[in-house]
Amino acid sequence: MPEEIKTEVVVLGAGPGGYTAAFRAADLGKQVTLVERYPSLGGVCLNVGCIPSKALLHVAKVIDEANAFASYGVTYSAPEIDIDAVRAGKQSVVERLTGGLAALCKQRKVQVIQGSGVFESANRVRVSGDKKETVVDFEHAVIAVGSSPSRIPGLPYDDPRLMDSTGALALEEIPDKLLVIGGGYIGLEMASVYHALGSEITVVEFMDQLLPGADADLVKPLAKRLGDRFADIWVKTKVVDIKPQKNGLKVSFEGENAPQGGKVFDRVLVAVGRRPNSNGFGADAIGLAMTDRGCVEVDAQMRTSVPNIFAIGDIVGDPMLAHKAVHEGKVAAEVICGEKHAFEPLAIPAVVFTDPEVAWAGLTEREAKSRGVKYGKGVFPWAASGRSLSLHRDEGLTKILFDEETHRVLGVGIVGPGAGDLIAE
Repeated sequence: MPEEIKTEVVVLGAGPGGYTAAFRAADLGKQVTLVERYPSLGGVCLNVGCIPSKALLHVAKVIDEANAFASYGVTYSAPEIDIDAVRAGKQSVVERLTGGLAALCKQRKVQVIQGSGVFESANRVRVSGDKKETVVDFEHAVIAVGSSPSRIPGLPYDDPRLMDSTGALALEEIPDKLLVIGGGYIGLEMASVYHALGSEITVVEFMDQLLPGADADLVKPLAKRLGDRFADIWVKTKVVDIKPQKNGLKVSFEGENAPQGGKVFDRVLVAVGRRPNSNGFGADAIGLAMTDRGCVEVDAQMRTSVPNIFAIGDIVGDPMLAHKAVHEGKVAAEVICGEKHAFEPLAIPAVVFTDPEVAWAGLTEREAKSRGVKYGKGVFPWAASGRSLSLHRDEGLTKILFDEETHRVLGVGIVGPGAGDLIAE
């Protein structure tokens, strides 16, 4: 027989959005139960996403900066990479943060249940774990079940040499030749890590530029720098087939820049975006309204079509960013607790932690043109910045889009070292 418990608020998913919602509701006096299917809290972000990738990107940055110091007259010998130690260092960061979350749950008296939660009704969820089942009766629920890496149909995913972002972060080995399918932020960040650790990198992107959706002038300095470092970058190109061979994965391409006859790589990383985890939590059982893309429909208070159930984070759609989920979780918890609050962001910053970094907030030029928004633009090239020149890095720029009548700022874009820090300004 399953254990039966009652709670005021149940939260499905313990990622940044889910644990924020749980903690805020608990702080406001609610009895909270947090359901997480994996052994450690923190979701994709802390376990196999933002945090481990940033730990590895820091390693890459130190290696790259040491190499760059030759232009200052300081030369280091080639680094010796102990891949086991690098992996352990990354994991220690992850464990410290996820362990901290467990302590915060105890401190706030948030009950944690490990298992997969599925709605049976608008007031009941069944949690199936490895050893037991628990039925939770609740007054309010917050759905924070996140997203998963998208897949290209027909590829040989049973071959361990074909990786998604989770597999790439596991850092099993440093391949001599790595193909990255997808020139978005996940693909380029992981490509940067493996390049610094010694892999020869090839990137293939279906769209006409790296970082599709970002403004071309922000992408250009990054594309040039990566083009000087990576073996190949092919845009307007797609992968049509991957055949496992003894000596690697033979990849066939299609596109104006594609090599004829295919090429063999030691490993391939598929980084073509993420999709919401639409299935498996019982959306149909409670009649939840969903979008065509499989996202849960919500209003400005993060309330779903079922009045006592809220949804936040990747499951409600783009942008799939942890800091957006955190704010949505706070809004949902406060609305549940009777406060008047809504999620009405004027600008959600986005940062790509490559070298150079790319960051933007508010309206992009692509969006402005597609919407027919009139705007003025101011651009400052970092070639005129003493700070940039002192770093021997003059490729960056800062631009501001503004309303020419009111002079109100509409959007900001930055590319260059430290752009992710500067965008907060």
